[in-house]
Amino acid sequence: MRRVLVVDDEENLRLVVRTFLKRDGYEVEAVSSGEEALVMVETFGPDVILTDVRMPRMGGLDLLATLKAKGNEATVIVMSAYGNVDLAIEAMKAGAYDYIQKPFKAEEVLLTLRKAEEREALRRENRALRQEIRRENLFEELLAKSPPMQAIFKTIAKIADYKTTALITGESGVGKELVARAIHRRSGRRGGPFVAVNCGAIPENLLESELFGYKRGAFTDAVSDRAGLFEQANHGTLLLDEIGELPLSLQVKLLRVLQEETIRRLGDNKDIKVDVRILAATHRDLTAETQAGRFREDLFYRINVLPIAIPPLRERREDIPILMDHFLARNNARFGINIRGFEPEARRLLLEYRWPGNVRELENTVERAMVLCEGERIGEADLPERIREARDPIQMHLTSGELSIKKTSRVIEEILIRRALQKTKGNRTKAAEVLEISHRALLYKIKDYRIDL
Repeated sequence: MRRVLVVDDEENLRLVVRTFLKRDGYEVEAVSSGEEALVMVETFGPDVILTDVRMPRMGGLDLLATLKAKGNEATVIVMSAYGNVDLAIEAMKAGAYDYIQKPFKAEEVLLTLRKAEEREALRRENRALRQEIRRENLFEELLAKSPPMQAIFKTIAKIADYKTTALITGESGVGKELVARAIHRRSGRRGGPFVAVNCGAIPENLLESELFGYKRGAFTDAVSDRAGLFEQANHGTLLLDEIGELPLSLQVKLLRVLQEETIRRLGDNKDIKVDVRILAATHRDLTAETQAGRFREDLFYRINVLPIAIPPLRERREDIPILMDHFLARNNARFGINIRGFEPEARRLLLEYRWPGNVRELENTVERAMVLCEGERIGEADLPERIREARDPIQMHLTSGELSIKKTSRVIEEILIRRALQKTKGNRTKAAEVLEISHRALLYKIKDYRIDL
């Protein structure tokens, strides 16, 4: 951080600051207004902007707001004369790093710059560490570090090249389609099409023609031949999402396709050979659906050759922090903003919430909070009311119907340990004192519960 841009309408001050900063080894440019500063930012590319808080036309606050809107990451330090301290504090709330009160000594400015350099070095180190963690836990488009998800990644790698049908199960929002896409991309079919169809989103009377296509004249509106999704997915992969919604009449035809590897368009009298890898996904319990007669038993066994059950987010909480950071970084790039993270209380609420909508709900929540956030970090007030006012997780577990003393004790113990570490800012010795357990016992439990510090 050796490039400094000085912005002040006082010529003498610009000259003095420029002189002692250059003497200390900094590369310095100086301008007299916020408008000139914006031009210089593009050509000079400063690491630090040292700006007066009150100037004609565009003051320090306006300059800061414009830089933030453009996504510029330069560290901003404001200078304020006596009586303008409130403005300087307002600038810090808006994202400035620090302020210096005029008149100041050269040593004050240099000390502030060195502190800013140390902070930036730490931020770079943290960014690099987060990127490394992300790389280590990224599998295709899936991001997870929990043992259950890591086991799923290994399963995908093993089965990807086999044409055998896989059944992907899990609650809505856990990422079933992402798992299906990962299987396709890891397979020898990656060069072919990936076609996904939601069996519950298409009316029953249209679903058959969507899947198998039709010949001209097959029905009133069939004015030309049309290939179905099976043909479109030829030499690739077809994902039948929410297969539990498939009508019984079509279940029979799907079973025939799986066995014969041929399809017949509506209104046609000949079969068409297709080479398609079938993946199925559902949030329903197909075993129960089969027993109730709503899903064919022979089809269930045919598609359930390679089962992949994705656990809900509440059962793999160690994935929540890296997903939060991932969505934060992605939306910063997408929206051209620079939200730096989460306030401790907001992070705690997000970690303890049960996420009935799973990863999709977490993704939407982070996006909403970033849009509403007015500071550098997402706070409790930026979160939806359902999360801010969610019942205590211990109480939620006690009212869930769970009667196992062993399971309930583990849930309560993990929550209390997380809260103690949050309260002591990660100090395990103090956390052990708060929890009234030995330091050694706490270290064991942190490892057992896979708690990130």
